[in-house]
Amino acid sequence: MTEFIISHASVDDSYQQQLHAAWQQFIRGESCDCSFMPPEILASWERSRAAGVDPMGIVSQILSPDTLNLKINNNMKLIEVARPYMERLYSIIRGTDSYTLLSDREGYILDYLGDHKIVASSQAMTHLVPGACRQEAVAGTNAIGTALYLRKPIQICGGEHYCKKHQIYTCSCAPILDRSGNLLGAVNVTVLKEHAHPHTLGMVLSAADSIAKELELTEAMHNIERISAQRNSIIENMPSGLFLLTKTCRVSQVNTHALKMFGLSYEQIIGQNFFDYLNIDGIDGSRANGTQMFEKEQYNEEVSVKLRNSNALPKTFRMSVHFIRDNTGTITETLLRFNKTELIHKLVNNVGGYKARYTFDNIIGNSRPVKDMISACQKAAQRNSNVLILGESGTGKELVAQSIHNAGPSADGPFLAINCASIPNTLVESELFGYEKGAFTGADRNGQPGKFEMADGGTIFLDEIGDMPLNIQAALLRVIQTKEVVRIGGKYPRPVNLRIIAATNQNLLQQIENKTFRSDLYYRLNVFTVNTPALRERGAEEIRLLADHFLETYNRDKFSNIQIAPEVYPALQTYSWPGNIRQLENVIERAVNLCDEDGQITLKHLPAEILHVSDPAAPSPASQTPAALQPEPLSSTGTLNVKENEKLLIDSTLRATGGNMTKAARALGMNLRTLYRRLDKYELNLSDYRD
Repeated sequence: MTEFIISHASVDDSYQQQLHAAWQQFIRGESCDCSFMPPEILASWERSRAAGVDPMGIVSQILSPDTLNLKINNNMKLIEVARPYMERLYSIIRGTDSYTLLSDREGYILDYLGDHKIVASSQAMTHLVPGACRQEAVAGTNAIGTALYLRKPIQICGGEHYCKKHQIYTCSCAPILDRSGNLLGAVNVTVLKEHAHPHTLGMVLSAADSIAKELELTEAMHNIERISAQRNSIIENMPSGLFLLTKTCRVSQVNTHALKMFGLSYEQIIGQNFFDYLNIDGIDGSRANGTQMFEKEQYNEEVSVKLRNSNALPKTFRMSVHFIRDNTGTITETLLRFNKTELIHKLVNNVGGYKARYTFDNIIGNSRPVKDMISACQKAAQRNSNVLILGESGTGKELVAQSIHNAGPSADGPFLAINCASIPNTLVESELFGYEKGAFTGADRNGQPGKFEMADGGTIFLDEIGDMPLNIQAALLRVIQTKEVVRIGGKYPRPVNLRIIAATNQNLLQQIENKTFRSDLYYRLNVFTVNTPALRERGAEEIRLLADHFLETYNRDKFSNIQIAPEVYPALQTYSWPGNIRQLENVIERAVNLCDEDGQITLKHLPAEILHVSDPAAPSPASQTPAALQPEPLSSTGTLNVKENEKLLIDSTLRATGGNMTKAARALGMNLRTLYRRLDKYELNLSDYRD
């Protein structure tokens, strides 16, 4: 119960007479008997005298209009809440020469309401106006100042006031305190002392308590609204579709993304049973009769969702289930989060590095063949049509593919490169098209998207397309025609929007004639054809330019300052480079590793086959090789054809690595499986190199 201070003798004339006599002696500084007074009143008189308050004067500290406006604005919530309670108090005391006041926590008058006669009198006599200060140190002992000082309700009657001009009034005041005991302000009722009533303080105390409670409630509601607004803002700005379900599976909250995902309206779904509108594959929604439908939380599991009573095919989403619990751990709500699969794929692609790094600026060369190639690529990049890149091994077909992707409309999407020759035949289909859960023994229990799904919104690069098995070629043709992928074990097609860029160093027309490549797939892929020129076709100056470029790159990576001796350039420029740019890069890397950090690449750092071409008098490395390994003679035109180039390059690399297939494949930039096939193709015996 709130403690308050009231003198029951305050309305007694004899008490007032004693009080007046004691007050006169007190203000003159004479000793007096004040034992009959409430100790709080005497202590307040002493504080007033110590503060230098003039007992015969009037309040002189009043805020300027600008300062008062600022104070009113800062306390607007208090004023708005307190005003109805002040009006209720005034309705009780109306016509009794009385008024009610509201002050802030510092004792400045903010608002008042009362009988015109006493208000006018008080303003004239005591400057009791908005902005007037009622602190004890300014106005002496008074109900507002003393109640705020003591932080408890008090009634001060007549002569108990320290200043003489206040002694015709009886004032009842109660401070307004929040739950933590912090001062918010004070509410006061003033009447002429002859009209004083001890019950007035009780009414004022009740009003102050009510104001404090309403302020607390208003603040709590404001906080709830603010938190709710923040939560709504967060939910609305989430890139996922969100449903908040009650224990009975009714939708209590849903965001705009979810409504758009499933073609629903807010009015249609809010408050309704979720499973009356949406069916999740694997969950029996007909059992949603007030029980928890989800047995456990889950994260980004793939599900098929279908609108009930709709003929549309199910759509695939990634669904997460999160339980919201109370303080006892009981599940009170369930949050369902749906993501479009392409969003998850995009995130995975960004994390997995499925991004194209190269652009046309990374293509080194100024020769006419290179300029023609770049021009053709730029035209192909402007459209989303399929591209077929033809060229010998080592001519930079993937560099060209990445450049086309980065210059095209899907540049922000993923870029997935697949070497068709490196995937075992038994796994090609699952790698490219994915599989559903339980599709085969050893499959991921949640299923896996294939590379085509992962490349959705971007580009898939099918390198060595000529080595793709015939049965997979048929499936690829269907993807190109329908723009849909059906996973292994799947029932429904999944739409994909991507560009296909294929590349090969083989003669596909010859393969079509040999029945190892489908003609219909060839014509589907061959919308734009780009030919990557061989290094020997690009001219001597370009060989020098590329050599300098590779050396600069290695110098920068190794913090070295290696130079190329002048006599090396002619040797590089007269060689036919059957391995093209990749071979040139490997030759420069090899020379750098053989050089000192600040040395110079000379002829002795070059492979024997290059030196033999540049100096015909030098002994041929091939002369020391068994006859079975001798390179085929030049064609009638005096130049090596593609087949001869590749065979010579493989032969040279195997000799340099002593028959180490892993090192040779790495040096050639070729898959190990492909290298073994090339050995069979060119009838090369691995044991000869190892001997």
